[in-house]
Amino acid sequence: MKLAHLLILSTISGLELLHAAGDDATPLSLSSPNGQISLRFSLSDQGAPRYSVDYEGKPLILDSALGLELKGDADLSNSFAIANTSTSSHNETWKPFVGERSTIRDHYNQLVIDLSQKNKSALQITFRAYDEGVAFCYTLPEQAGSFTITKELSQFRFADDHFCWDTKDPQAVYRRVPISKAGDNIERPLVVEASPFVALGEARLVDYARLRFTTPADNTFGIELDSEVVAKGPFSTPWRYLLIGETPGELLENNDLLPNLNEPCAIEDTSWIRPGKAIRSELNTETAKQTIDWAKKMGARYILLDAGWYGPQGNPKSDATTVTIDPKRSSGDLDLQAVIDYGKQHDIGTILYVNHIALEQQLDELLPLYQKWGVAGLKFGFVKVGSQKWTKWVHEAVKKCADYQMVVDIHDDYRPTGWSRTYPNLLTQEGIHGNEEMPQPKDNVLLPFTRFLCGAADYTVCYYSSRIHTTRAHQLAASIVYYSPIQLLFWYDRPRHFKNADAPDLEVFREVPTAWDDSKVLHGEMEKYVSIARRSGDKWFVGTMNAGEPRKLEIKLDFLEPGVKYTARIKSDEFPDGSDPTKVANTSEEVTSESTITADMADNGGQAIILTPIGSDH
Repeated sequence: MKLAHLLILSTISGLELLHAAGDDATPLSLSSPNGQISLRFSLSDQGAPRYSVDYEGKPLILDSALGLELKGDADLSNSFAIANTSTSSHNETWKPFVGERSTIRDHYNQLVIDLSQKNKSALQITFRAYDEGVAFCYTLPEQAGSFTITKELSQFRFADDHFCWDTKDPQAVYRRVPISKAGDNIERPLVVEASPFVALGEARLVDYARLRFTTPADNTFGIELDSEVVAKGPFSTPWRYLLIGETPGELLENNDLLPNLNEPCAIEDTSWIRPGKAIRSELNTETAKQTIDWAKKMGARYILLDAGWYGPQGNPKSDATTVTIDPKRSSGDLDLQAVIDYGKQHDIGTILYVNHIALEQQLDELLPLYQKWGVAGLKFGFVKVGSQKWTKWVHEAVKKCADYQMVVDIHDDYRPTGWSRTYPNLLTQEGIHGNEEMPQPKDNVLLPFTRFLCGAADYTVCYYSSRIHTTRAHQLAASIVYYSPIQLLFWYDRPRHFKNADAPDLEVFREVPTAWDDSKVLHGEMEKYVSIARRSGDKWFVGTMNAGEPRKLEIKLDFLEPGVKYTARIKSDEFPDGSDPTKVANTSEEVTSESTITADMADNGGQAIILTPIGSDH
C-alpha cells in the first residue's frame, strides 16, 4: 500500500478503514523520502501489532512484535483493532546550538496508528521513516489514567545470525559476536552487521526506564527495561530507532536521527553556553593557576577541578558547599575563589566535579551558591542510571543547572539519547571506555562506529602520559575524530609536563574547535582504522587513527572548496614502525581539492592535518 493510498485511507471512518485494511490482514506501509526504506504494519489473527522493514526492496527486519504489558489486567499486546490512521510528511532544516554540523535536516514521512480494544482507545503507535532509518514510539491516551508499564514487547528480528558489537557495560570494550552468542543485558546503541549496517537504540529517554537488549529468539533482539515505568496518560515512550547505513562510516554520518527525535531547544537564552576544550587541574591554588595559564595558551575555555575538592566523594558527610581537600587526592591549599577569579581574568571558566551523593543531597543549595562563586559548570560523578526514577532525576538536574547558567558534563555510565538538542547546556557525557582506562588502539578506532553513534563522548585525551597504548599522533587525531563539545585534553598530564606551548605538534590541540560546521567520514573499518574530516568556518581538520598493523591510507582532499589553495600542516608518526611513539613529524605542503595526502601510520598510530585556505586570517 503506497503512502498516497494511506492519505486517502486516513479520511475514512475507523470501521471502514479496518475493512479497507483488509480486515487487518493487508499491511499499512510507509516509505522514507528517498524510497529506499519501507516499513509495514499489520495485526496478526489475534490482533497483535507487528512491523517489518525492507531496505531497497529486500527484507531487513522481519515480522517483529510490538506492544506493552501493564500491571493489572491491562494487556497492550493483542486483541487490537485499527481505529484510525493518519499520515504526514515533515521537511525542515534547523540549527543545533552545537553539533557535528551547523545545520541538520529533519525530513521524514510519518504514520500514526490508533489501536482500540473492545471499542475503547487503547494505544497509539507512531512510525517515522527517514532516509537515515526508521523509528517508532508508543503513546497511551489520556483515558488510560494512571498506569504502570511492566514490560515492553518491541522486537527486532533479523533474517540471519548476523554479527553484532556487544558490550554489557557503558564503559566497557566491545566484542564482535553473532546474535546467537550476544545474550542479554546489551548496551545501546547496538550495531548489527546486516546488509546494510544497522544500529539499534533509543532516543528521547527523559522520563522512562533505560532499555537493554536481550536475545529472546533466534536472530532476534528484544527489550528489557531497567525498571517498571509509572506514568499517567497521555504519555509517550522514548523512540526506538534503527539507524541504517551502507557502511560503518555512513552510520556515523546519519546519526542526526537522534537529535531529530528530540524536542527543540527549551532554553531561550543560550548565549552563556560555551563549548570548548578543558584541562584538568590538581587541587591546589598554585597548580590550578598554572593550569589556567596553560589552558589559555591551548585556546581552552575551561579548567576542571576533579574529585576530592570538597572531601572524599563517596562519603555522605562530605559537604560540597565547602572546600575541604581529600588528602588522598591532593596536598596543599586550594583557594577556590581565587582560582575561579583568576580564570575569569583570562576568560577561562571553572568546572567543578560533584559526586551524585552530594548532588542528590544538596543540588538546590549548591546551584545558587556556585553561581555566586562564578562557577561555569558541573561534572556529575557516578550518577545512577537505568531506572525511571534516576533517569528522570538526572534530566531534572540538568534543567536546574540551566536555570543557573551551568554547563554540564555527566560522567560514568550515562549515555546520550539526543536530549542535548532540548537542553544544550548538557554539552557532553562519558558512557565510554576512554583514556581513564587506557584502551587498546583497536578499541579506540571502533568507538566512532559504536559509542559515538549516539552522541558526544568525553574520552579524556592524553598526550605526555607514558600509560597510553598509542602514539602521540594517534592522540592528536583523537581530538578531531572524537566529537565532544567539552573536550578534555592532557587528562593524565600535569603542569610539570607542559613545556613548550608553541611546539608545532601542539598546533592541533591549540587550534582544534569542539563544535563543527560540517563532518565527513573518509575511511572506516571496525577495529582497524578511521579517518574523519571536520570543518569550522573555512578551516578543515582531518584526524586518522590506526590499529592492528602499520598502515598507509590515502586521504583524498576532494571535500575542500574547488579552486582554493590550502596550506596543509601535517602531524604524523615520525616512526611508522612504532619504534618511538612519542615522536611526531611536522610537515607542511600546499594542496587543493585534487590533492591526496598519505597517512603513514604505526600499528597504534595516527595522523592529524590542519587545512587553512591560503590568504586566510586564521
